[in-house]
Amino acid sequence: MKTVALLGRPNVGKSTLFNRLVGSKIAIIEDTPGITRDRIYGKVKFNKHIFNLIDTGGIDLSDGDFNNEIKMQAEIAIDEADVIVFVTDAKEGLTANDKIVKDMLMKSGKKVIVAINKMDSKQAQDNMYDFYELGFDHYVNISSEQNDGIYDLLEMITEDFDETVAETDDSIKFSIIGRPNVGKSSLTNAILNEERVIVSDVAGTTRDAIDIPFTYHGQSFTVIDTAGMRKKGKIYEDVEKYSLLRSMRAIDRSDVCLLVIDATEGIIEHDKHIAGYAIEAGKPVVIVVNKWDTIENKDAEMKKFNNDIKNNFQFMPYAQVVYLSALTKKRIHTLIPSVLKSYESSHRQIPTNLINDCIVDAYNLNLPPSYKGKRLKIYFTQQVSTCPPTFNIQVNSKGLVHFSYERYLENKIRESFDFEGTPIIIQFKNKGEQN
Repeated sequence: MKTVALLGRPNVGKSTLFNRLVGSKIAIIEDTPGITRDRIYGKVKFNKHIFNLIDTGGIDLSDGDFNNEIKMQAEIAIDEADVIVFVTDAKEGLTANDKIVKDMLMKSGKKVIVAINKMDSKQAQDNMYDFYELGFDHYVNISSEQNDGIYDLLEMITEDFDETVAETDDSIKFSIIGRPNVGKSSLTNAILNEERVIVSDVAGTTRDAIDIPFTYHGQSFTVIDTAGMRKKGKIYEDVEKYSLLRSMRAIDRSDVCLLVIDATEGIIEHDKHIAGYAIEAGKPVVIVVNKWDTIENKDAEMKKFNNDIKNNFQFMPYAQVVYLSALTKKRIHTLIPSVLKSYESSHRQIPTNLINDCIVDAYNLNLPPSYKGKRLKIYFTQQVSTCPPTFNIQVNSKGLVHFSYERYLENKIRESFDFEGTPIIIQFKNKGEQN
């Protein structure tokens, strides 16, 4: 999948453009409300193309130099991107900072599109031609705020893209994700060196990750090691949130995600961010608490860690948790069975009569409260897809569905059927509404 990065100086409208592209109502994206904050990554669908979109901080000239972290972020985004959208501000005109950004982008050798933003302003017509001095080949006039020129920009971005095609590999693919230095590479090595694992002698690679096929108890797997393609230079380890970039495409291609947490450091906010992206992608997550060999009084600490996981990952209480040591391989044998369990759960299909009976029984057991004299009625339920398992519930008015009642129904589904390890989605439809 191709990657597009938005770059430019501060206050030129990059975030507005980012939100327009990933969250627009013109159906270029299936926008799923997320649990992540500080979003710097999104997915855009346009015509027959799907691409990743990176947002970056504004590049600013300060005392003759950039803010170091912003510069690092920009360099990573440039390196990751296939196409760069250089966002400028027609209202303010060409500035010294724009020329600094230009110098960075000229060195990249990547396709650069200059998006001249805020063309709805009065000053825009006087300033727009100044940007052609930058010397790039591709220019487009836009207004992110007014949604003008966005279609033209998307056509320009995708004009050289191949159509997105589905992979045909039938192995169970799982990615190892997590922040830097939690032991992702060590875990990969431990999995592949474990007895009864047969590693294929042919390993395919992508730019973002290493794909390693292997066989475990007769079942074909592919581990996607996002830490494998460790870039040169310390910036890829120092800029923590940009460790997401190498994880994102791996998440998209995975059947199951292994979120690695460092037992010696505990759970931090960034762990939840990374988990949030996997959940938004509809992927099962296995929480892997690594470096367990370093923990003393393991029984008491495991109880404490389980409580921490429950409190910090309330949005995925179904996730399996594995405690192990990649270094010593202690408890490593518990990992692949958890991957297989989550995979099977995400592919589980429930017959319509069984899921319908489950929801009817749950409804009769606990009627939803009435609202302004109206009460939610449930007519029919069926599973419409897997990965993740998705259920349509036909009701009299989906506006009467309270989130607590939706959670109640999900719990009843999970009590009746084995969906351990995978998210499930419940969609409420008004009677007669199309799926």
